[in-house]
Amino acid sequence: MALKVVTLVGGVGGAKLAHGLAQILEPEQLTIIVNTGDDFWHYGLRICPDLDTVTYTLAGLVDKTNGWGIGGDTRNTLGALQRLGVDTWFGLGDQDMATHLVRTEMLRAGDSLTQVTRHLTNNLGIKYTILPMTDSPIATMIDTVEHGELDFQVYFVKMRWQPTVKSLRLKGIETAGMSAEVQQAIAEADVILFGPSNPWLSIMPILSVPGLKQALLDRDVPRVAITPIIQGVAIKGPAAKMMAELNYDSSAKSIVTYYGEVLNGFIYDERDADLDMSMTRSMAFDTIMRSDADRAVLARKVLDWIEKW
Repeated sequence: MALKVVTLVGGVGGAKLAHGLAQILEPEQLTIIVNTGDDFWHYGLRICPDLDTVTYTLAGLVDKTNGWGIGGDTRNTLGALQRLGVDTWFGLGDQDMATHLVRTEMLRAGDSLTQVTRHLTNNLGIKYTILPMTDSPIATMIDTVEHGELDFQVYFVKMRWQPTVKSLRLKGIETAGMSAEVQQAIAEADVILFGPSNPWLSIMPILSVPGLKQALLDRDVPRVAITPIIQGVAIKGPAAKMMAELNYDSSAKSIVTYYGEVLNGFIYDERDADLDMSMTRSMAFDTIMRSDADRAVLARKVLDWIEKW
């Protein structure tokens, strides 16, 4: 029987791992559960950055320089908005805007985010299942030293994640719940992977959906995270900076500590071979995914290691 893999992801690193898995697994073997804490309303549209990054990556459309957005996209609409006095601090390409227009129209017509995501991925020729972590609207809020509480995208994009983080809050999480699709994927998984995504900004929101963490704990299967930290530095984004601000050592070991019992395995980078990782079952690989081929190699190594447990 073919191995069924569920991976929890957010952001560019998570999208790269999802793409690597998609290169080596059949569509029925892979389900990708994506953070939606970054989602927000802007320019009158519902924007889902992590869902779109994963979608564009698997569709072969992503801007490979940035790791997000659509390659070769133009920004004529943003230019027109600027002429009309709009502060266009959040950049969207013209083709990207089409995704948000369709999503917004479908949501307002009563479709769930899961249904909308299925519609978008089907039309982009993606055969793999991409699921939002919940159909309920959730907003990650960042409490900062300098500016108080900020909407995630204001902190992350407008202020380029420079404010000092005090704490995080998930607005709306109390009334959220798992979709039937997420519940089924977790219940049927042979392996659960945590992408090399920011644990606080990308994975914590997923684990905070009521019932989801317990559903993972109830599965006696490999639950393995891939480190986003190498030699104390994040490959991309504010993970290392946030760890220091939240009083964690900036190291792969701190990722294991943060995730706690939800993990029973961990992949760290071979450049951190001197770390004592005896606190959990672990393995070191080259985890930097510079190319499409690197993504598939890492995915294969991870699954081969897990299958030898």
